[in-house]
Amino acid sequence: MAAAVYGQQTQNIVGGSGSIRAVPPDTDQFRSPKGIHDVLPPESGRWVDLVSRFAARAQNAGFGLVISPMFEHVEVFERVGEHTDVVSKEMYTLTDKGGRSLALRPEGTAGVVRAYVQHHPTPPWKVFYVAPNFRYERAQKGRYRQHWQVGVEVLGTDDSDADVEVIALLAGFYADLGLTGVRLLLNSMGDAESRPEYILALRSYLLAHVDGLGDDFRTRAEGNPLRVLDSKLEAWQDVIERAPQLTEYLSTESRDHFERVQEGLSALGVDYELMPRLVRGFDYYTSTTFEFQSMALDSAQNAIGGGGRYDGLAQQMGGDPTPGIGFGAGIERTLLAIDSQGDVAKSQKTLDAFVVDGCGPTRSTDVLVLVGTLRDAGLAVDRAFDGRSLKAQWKSADRSGARFGVMLGSDEASRDAVAVKDMETGEQVEVQRASLAVWLHDKRVNLSR
Repeated sequence: MAAAVYGQQTQNIVGGSGSIRAVPPDTDQFRSPKGIHDVLPPESGRWVDLVSRFAARAQNAGFGLVISPMFEHVEVFERVGEHTDVVSKEMYTLTDKGGRSLALRPEGTAGVVRAYVQHHPTPPWKVFYVAPNFRYERAQKGRYRQHWQVGVEVLGTDDSDADVEVIALLAGFYADLGLTGVRLLLNSMGDAESRPEYILALRSYLLAHVDGLGDDFRTRAEGNPLRVLDSKLEAWQDVIERAPQLTEYLSTESRDHFERVQEGLSALGVDYELMPRLVRGFDYYTSTTFEFQSMALDSAQNAIGGGGRYDGLAQQMGGDPTPGIGFGAGIERTLLAIDSQGDVAKSQKTLDAFVVDGCGPTRSTDVLVLVGTLRDAGLAVDRAFDGRSLKAQWKSADRSGARFGVMLGSDEASRDAVAVKDMETGEQVEVQRASLAVWLHDKRVNLSR
């Protein structure tokens, strides 16, 4: 037996009686890893629409795009909290060839705060992002080991109006998408003065009720009791429901800040529910904490976005004391909520026209020029390739979802015109090539009314 090497792939060559047979490679080696998914057209068109809507709303509010690295020194993400599942169980870590310990980004905030500390932009620094996150966890519907988020961060102000602006931006984004049945849960995590007293009281309460709830309950209660409140385990819920509430321990300053946030949201017409046991999943949160939930999803996995203040995170990374607030919203989970809601159109970019080459086998450059001209005019246009028959091209035009089919035939070409067919009604008209772009633009405007 010999071996033939093609690039990095080795194939076994089996000889015998002058015959040669190549053994195909193991196809499992060429599939996406467990917990990872591909996003293909036409589904990816929904992603384009969602991200475009988010970017437009963020930019209208004065946010600029930030692009942070996919991986950082592991210490950056350890600031999320040593007792969180993200750090202790789920973070992808690696050692590079220089012996440095690195980690793939498990969440969006830490890397942005690191960039703020490193580059010293003028505060308040308002940025938005679209980025993948990586967590080694059991893959769930709408949550993958590589999952995507959109988010914003505001660093350099502790004004309660900044909290309101961030929360209202996310509420408005969900409204843009047509989501209904979305709940906004609101809480305050207190400050450096009030939270230690609460944690002592909570730990004491939880340890007094540890019997029968398992070693994980005891570990969380002893290490970071706030992580118990974040649990969805059914067996723990009775103890959690009777636990002391953090709002009972707020300092005067924290209470005033929280009340101003509520007043601001009410003034903007953003409905919310106070949820005293809402703590979210990271240790860096302080003061305002919030979560949006979709009632169209299963209650155990219905969070579609959330965030809060993290006024001590920049200082933990060696920067000056810098207040901050932000959120992350899962793209996959949001699209799942839209699907589960069932009454929202799955909007995506549609084609204005599909160009059909009716000139036969001559293969002139006329179709290339026509398609390029229409695209340069801002129209969404596609075409067929490979010299397909007229019938096959019209089938492609129908499958494309384009509203109009534009045929460049020899008869029309002699009149410097094209035949335009309405793919919904079947009506066909002749339009001069020089005015085709304007004609299609006018039709797009009229159809959108």
